[in-house]
Amino acid sequence: MDKNIAIGTDIGGSHISCAAIDLVTGKIIKDTLTGRSVDNQAAADVIIDTWSQAISEILAKVPVGKVKGIGFAMPGPFDYVKGICYIRGVAKYESLYGLNITDAISHNLGIKDGILIRYMNDASAFAVGEAWAGSASGFNRSLSITLGTGFGSAFISNRIPIVDGPEVPKMGCIYHLPFRDGIADDYFSTRGLLSRYKKLTGKELNGVKELAALASSEKVVIDLFTDFGDNAGLFLAPWLKKFKAEILVIGGNISHAFNLFGDVFENKLRTENCSCEVTLSKLKEDAALLGSAYLLDDDFWKSVQHALPLM
Repeated sequence: MDKNIAIGTDIGGSHISCAAIDLVTGKIIKDTLTGRSVDNQAAADVIIDTWSQAISEILAKVPVGKVKGIGFAMPGPFDYVKGICYIRGVAKYESLYGLNITDAISHNLGIKDGILIRYMNDASAFAVGEAWAGSASGFNRSLSITLGTGFGSAFISNRIPIVDGPEVPKMGCIYHLPFRDGIADDYFSTRGLLSRYKKLTGKELNGVKELAALASSEKVVIDLFTDFGDNAGLFLAPWLKKFKAEILVIGGNISHAFNLFGDVFENKLRTENCSCEVTLSKLKEDAALLGSAYLLDDDFWKSVQHALPLM
């Protein structure tokens, strides 16, 4: 493979992470991982310039002639085929609404036709990365979830995100499904955990790490995580069984507190007659980088294109 390098790029709510990935080995090339903080309220040209600076730093570290392209793991709403951002109504990246990111990045970097730019939903990129080179790499069918600011998910078969059909929910994700008196994203997220803690104690915390640290001194925290694990098992079991998932991969900030809810969660799955294997993400933050870079693999690209408009 003459061009065996892809730049994997993960666009977070307030940061960009990127790295050069060897498409043959599925590994990050040494010393190329970098990142930048991003002012998500800034003007479009400022945001694009910050992204471009991070990518430029990577391109300076590898032979440009071997770079096949740049893959972006992008939050939605986004046109993953045309590269146009449609984020609106949330407190991030609204200045990018309607902007063709491919044109903007290409202009900033001086990219010519020789370097491709491709996109995929960020949760799907995480799941693809785990299926390609992470915890799900030895399995055919997997569900990967990220428990963090939001509740990300993607169903994967043969490394391809499954986004429609009778085996998966609409859009191939589960954050929007009804749960209790809201949707799953309201409950299985940092926001949900901290909100329930505040309701019970009247105290505000900054994150799940701070909440987990209180487990040794506050029974209410143990009860919160027990309830979280029990309900996560109840919620996920039907979809794991319907999809015939062989493994569930868990990532995101809440996964770092797995010791507080993992046993309850796995016991609930067994109670619901779900025999799916459960594991934590091996790649963690690198999973989305690898998944986005994998967009530059020719066989994968041919197989995944049909799913992009539905993400």
